[in-house]
Amino acid sequence: MGEKVLMKGNEALAEAAIRAGCHMYYGYPITPQSEVAAYMSAHLPPIGGTFIQAESEIAAVNMLYGASAAGARAMTASSSPGISLKGEGISYMLAGDLPGLIVNINRCGPGLGGIQPAQGDYWMATRATGHGDGHVFVFAPYTVQEMADLTRKALEMSDQYRIPAMILADGLLGQMMEPVELPEHIALEDLPPKPWAVTGMRGKREKNIVNTLYLQAQALEDKILERKERYALIKESEQMAQLEQTEDAQLIVVAYGASARIARSAVNMARAEGLKVGLMRPITLWPFITKAIDEACATASAFLTVELNTGQMVDDVKLAVAGRHPVSFFGHAGGVIPTPDEVFNAIKKAYAGEQFHILPYQSKLGEGD
Repeated sequence: MGEKVLMKGNEALAEAAIRAGCHMYYGYPITPQSEVAAYMSAHLPPIGGTFIQAESEIAAVNMLYGASAAGARAMTASSSPGISLKGEGISYMLAGDLPGLIVNINRCGPGLGGIQPAQGDYWMATRATGHGDGHVFVFAPYTVQEMADLTRKALEMSDQYRIPAMILADGLLGQMMEPVELPEHIALEDLPPKPWAVTGMRGKREKNIVNTLYLQAQALEDKILERKERYALIKESEQMAQLEQTEDAQLIVVAYGASARIARSAVNMARAEGLKVGLMRPITLWPFITKAIDEACATASAFLTVELNTGQMVDDVKLAVAGRHPVSFFGHAGGVIPTPDEVFNAIKKAYAGEQFHILPYQSKLGEGD
């Protein structure tokens, strides 16, 4: 680590990827992630890396597939509708047990939506990134520093477990500027070996095959079950969460990414008024932080999720809580950003024992709903 520099979130992510040995980028411009591609186009060619602006998002993810199969540490980046287009390619990467980094700087949806910050892609990232039985790592940064740190983490975990990894951020984090301490460079020769990669036999080994087609049902089931065991290991060992003021908390606010920044201010407002409220921030959205929530259920009596959508992560919190305590939701959608005061009002309602699922157009907090 060196001295801190002031960087935009998208650019810090791109620089961290380069320093982590990711010297191949394939993408297509779309707001609010286009700075990732712009940064890569300027910084990869001078170091002998590869930058390709593909003819489409579909082409870009399939280029990622090919680079990964050949053993390269590689990435693509897009935003919401572009990730939808990449879904088939991501599924093929899952079928081929290929690592690779997919960055989603989330915008509003569905459809073309808008370019404002949103968290409407949670379901897509954690449930349906591609068709079939498969998962990708999903990391959710909430500072520019984490945009850099989690990029390296995602690349390392992707290589270790041979599944794709996703950075799920949003326009707020991608566009904002903060001081960031960048990691040291990793030399390409120091990256972990990939003996499975399709690199050419050179008469020295048996040929490697990246296969995604199984005509025999039993052979495919065996492969899916082997992958499921790997997912179980990931769920057991790779959950990441940040806890603040949860030791004595009666109410725990669960929020990730940009929402967690707002929720943190609201939690501090609640503490200033003597309310025992804590913040639980998932850093991994898959694997979800079931262990942290399970432990919190022993002392807390209620949970509140805060999201920039109409209520998506709240489903995972409810599953982890398993009916032991009430779980409420407050959120904005469409690019509208909640204020700390709005979240604080939701905290007071949940702390008082009310259970609700509130969007601003349904009700006004504090007016009797």
